[in-house]
Amino acid sequence: MAVWALGLNHTTAPVDLRGRFAFAIEQIAPALSALRGALRSQPEAAILSTCNRTEVYCAAEQTQAEGTLHWLAQAGEVPGEALRAHTYVLQDDAAARHAFRVASGLDSMVLGEAQILGQMKTAVRAAEDAGALGATLNQLFQRSFAVAKDVRTCTEIGEHSISMAAAAVRLAGNLFEDLRQIRLLLVGAGEMIELVAAHFAARAPKSIVIANRTLERGEKLASRFGASVMRLADLTGRLAEFDAVISCTASQLPIIGLGAVERALKARRHRPMFMVDLAVPRDIEQEVSQLDDVYLYSIDDLAQVVQSGQASRQAAVAQAEVIIDAGVRGFMHWLAQRDPSGGVVPLIRQLNEQANAWRATELARARKRLAKGDDVEAVMEALSRALTQKMLHGALAELHAADAAHLAHTREMVSRLFLRGSEQRQ
Repeated sequence: MAVWALGLNHTTAPVDLRGRFAFAIEQIAPALSALRGALRSQPEAAILSTCNRTEVYCAAEQTQAEGTLHWLAQAGEVPGEALRAHTYVLQDDAAARHAFRVASGLDSMVLGEAQILGQMKTAVRAAEDAGALGATLNQLFQRSFAVAKDVRTCTEIGEHSISMAAAAVRLAGNLFEDLRQIRLLLVGAGEMIELVAAHFAARAPKSIVIANRTLERGEKLASRFGASVMRLADLTGRLAEFDAVISCTASQLPIIGLGAVERALKARRHRPMFMVDLAVPRDIEQEVSQLDDVYLYSIDDLAQVVQSGQASRQAAVAQAEVIIDAGVRGFMHWLAQRDPSGGVVPLIRQLNEQANAWRATELARARKRLAKGDDVEAVMEALSRALTQKMLHGALAELHAADAAHLAHTREMVSRLFLRGSEQRQ
């Protein structure tokens, strides 16, 4: 069985290109169906899509990385060669290592962040619900989760990490002298906005307003931070009220356009606006960054901020890599056992079938003797002797047939198989 991963992330592709390959959760099932239909033999498949990465994991008898790349290029309406320059393809142990590193937060923009593990679990559930997750990928991901837990438990990889939310607060603090005097608008009500709300609320801004497409969800989040709520449809009309705007929605198109920001600046008499777009694809039109008095940061712009403190965690990274190495070896051993051409699972199956056949034969013979009225003790003795002879026949035959050059090896093998746990006299 072959396992491969094809992906692009914050280190290989800019945010606008990543945005073309962002799959909302409701798009995962049809995307998996299309992917499996485009490849030979309907491989196992899962898609992990976050702000920082889109990765396709597959398993089949033969690697089909090229076909996977072609499908992804079509899905994002990008020429295959243009996409190839921004992707990575990993196979077998390299694919497993990558999955384990991603789950453990070692491949994240924020080293050691824990959010990716939940996102990976969501991707696995989506693949399972879509009927695309088989035994191999399920084993890969379950081992990924176990490795990530060990990394969290046994290392300090998550200590001192600077999240995207904390980075946004830090950048805002560089622009505004006192964050207690700003009016903050949060657009969206997902996990990232919840983190942002928690970090800004700790700095006690003058007001926090949450704009969301669904008022009920926005109100639930707002109640936790003493914020108010407005409809997303009212955003452009009220944009001028806010000094800082943080947006992260699942919209496939920008929801804050250049014209709306220009009008807001005019109404504000060009008092500065701080804006952070954490969405992929973008929530705020990129052209907004060209406006005077607007300080717009994309998710990639926050990279330098979140990288600070990385050096202090390098020892933890080394410890984590040791745990991951062990996990990779374990997965590859499991995979090799399932290989019909060279694994041990088929041999184990054959041994069990042979033993069951012997048992059935001798049981049938014993039942016949008992039906005839033979002595029970004699029948049991004959049954056990016959089974013992069948089990030992192959080993004894090898010992008798071995020449001088191979006798020592044969004796050692037979001893290991049949005298385990006993005192062996050579």
